[in-house]
Parts: sequence; C-alpha cells; structure tokens
Amino acid sequence: MAETIKTALVTGGSKGIGYGVAEVLIKDGIRVAITSRSQENAEEAAASLNQLKEGFALGIAADVRDLVSQQRAVDAVIQQWGRLDYVIANAGVGHFAPVQDLTPEQWTETIDINLTGVFYSIKATLDELKKSEGYFITIASLAGTNFFENGTAYNASKFGLVGFTQALMLDVRKAGIKVSTIMPGSVATEFNNHRPSEKDAWKIQPEDIGQIVLDLIHMPARTLPSKIEVRPSRPGGN
Repeated sequence: MAETIKTALVTGGSKGIGYGVAEVLIKDGIRVAITSRSQENAEEAAASLNQLKEGFALGIAADVRDLVSQQRAVDAVIQQWGRLDYVIANAGVGHFAPVQDLTPEQWTETIDINLTGVFYSIKATLDELKKSEGYFITIASLAGTNFFENGTAYNASKFGLVGFTQALMLDVRKAGIKVSTIMPGSVATEFNNHRPSEKDAWKIQPEDIGQIVLDLIHMPARTLPSKIEVRPSRPGGN
C-alpha cells in the first residue's frame, strides 16, 4: 500500500519565513501550497520550490483578509491533492510609528492581516483539518509578549494572535487537531521592506523556523508544545 503524502498550506509563503517553512517541509516529503496576494509571486515561488521536488509545490493567489479567498485556496488544495494536514498561518505585516502618527489605515491593515486573517485561515481550513486530525500553526512574534515603543498596532495584533491561538488550541483539541504558536525574535527576512544581507547572519534564518515547524509535526502525538518562543542565540552577532 502506497504511503500517504501529507499536504500543507502556508499563507504568505512566497518569501521570508513562509518560503523557508515551505522549503523544509518539501525536503521532508510534504506537499506544500503557498499563498500570496499576487498570483505571479505565488507561481514564481512555487516554481522555485518545485526544483526541490517536482510537483510538491502549488502557488495560489489568496488574501488572508478575505474569507472567501481563503476558502477558494483550500478548495484548490483539495482539488489538487485531496487532503490538507497542516496549516501554517504565516502572512503578516508591520507598521511601526508613534500612535499620534499611526494612521487608521495602518492600524486596520495590521489587525486585519495579522489577527483577523488568522481567524479566517482557521475558519477556511477547519473542516479539512478535522478530517485529517491535522495541525494548525500560527507564526506570531516575541512582540506578542514584549511591548515596545512605536509598536501599538503590531503589539496589539501579535498579543492578540498569541491569545487567539492558545484559546483555539483548547477549542479544537478534542477534535484531534493540534494547535501551536511560534514566537520568533529577529528573523532575516524581507519583512517591513528589509533586504537580508550578510549582516543578518546572526539572526534566525527562515529555514530555522521551518525546522521548528517540522519538529512540531513530528512530535509524538501525545505531546503538544503549544507556545514556542525563539530568539537569536547571540543578539547582534556578538
């Protein structure tokens, strides 16, 4: 009997942490669908990932702020591969400014993507995760436990995401669904218009977060690390 190939969906997977997670999962033999608001970006990233294992990546245009859009993405995964085992809610945005300068539009976008978008992600995938007794993993931040200046919107979204994920874990574990949140510190990504370079070598790398996701997936079924804080071992390269 042929072994069942597991399938994952990674939101915001065309670059950064999402792409790093997809790489690690595909190398482990898991098929991965990645979403991006841009179909072109999603397909370009999927083409690159398919060089690791042909046919193991699928690029889908979806906006996490739109429940119908996310439901269509799930439909595409099921149509392509017939199952959904793991969901990594990774899509995020950051606007950083003093509250007097932060615009209502920046506040709304931050909350809509970082918090409401994850609510829509679980609403769109819950039925399939029940079938597979799968795993829902959110990518939060150390900003979800440590507040900082100019971080009102971002802190609010990530504090909310950590609380949401922990409560979700209690809601769905009786259905056999695991839920965890990963809270990274400094990661070498394109987040907030940053361009990774050799100067970022001291930071957590996207594939390091991918390894944590893989470790969670392979954790014995009786054990659930529900909240993981992770930070660079030597901040600033010291």
